[in-house]
Amino acid sequence: MQSIEGAHAQKRQPVLERVFGLAAAGTDLRTELVAGTTTFLTMVYVVFVNPQILGNAGMDKGAVFTATCIAAAVSTLVMALYANYPIALAPGMGLNAFFAFTVVLTMKYSWQQALAAVFCSGVIFFLISIFRIREYIINSIPRNLKLAISAGVGLFLGIIALEESKIVVASPATLVTLGDLRNPNAALCLLGLVPITALNYRRVVGGTLLTLAFPWVSRPLVA
Repeated sequence: MQSIEGAHAQKRQPVLERVFGLAAAGTDLRTELVAGTTTFLTMVYVVFVNPQILGNAGMDKGAVFTATCIAAAVSTLVMALYANYPIALAPGMGLNAFFAFTVVLTMKYSWQQALAAVFCSGVIFFLISIFRIREYIINSIPRNLKLAISAGVGLFLGIIALEESKIVVASPATLVTLGDLRNPNAALCLLGLVPITALNYRRVVGGTLLTLAFPWVSRPLVA
């Protein structure tokens, strides 16, 4: 009788609750919508930056744009529906720069040859994941090195943002130097940086989402 009642109670639950177990994970639909929208807006730059970087290697930017969208959508759906894990996936911003500027432009391989190497590495990563070798490798990496890798990726993305907003510009003497802060792009970036730091420090729910909307709304005024 109890099992029958439990089955009926489970059927009465919303679809998302049955699929993802939101209550068991200590969350709700509103929180997930805000978090999902924020994650999308903070990651969607990859869709535009990835074609620009790989375009330097001679790849068609339109094709790269489409492939980036499909890869991000499929991998994120697999992570959600199969692993039930709140992680969004997209092409890495460090490896695409290595692909374009080191393998193709510096080592003089064609982008087709470089792409074949990427396919081979993907097969290898798939195999070591299936046989749990990847887990052993990750566990053997010191914690300090893991933190350093995360910090390095963050700094790499940070310098991309600073360059795109013209807060820093190229310099033959020091590689980078301070740009013109009166530039509208630089002003908008700084106007967004201050509130996003403050709201996240105070743990305001949806603070990142609100801050991302602020520069977009303010753009016509600054321009």
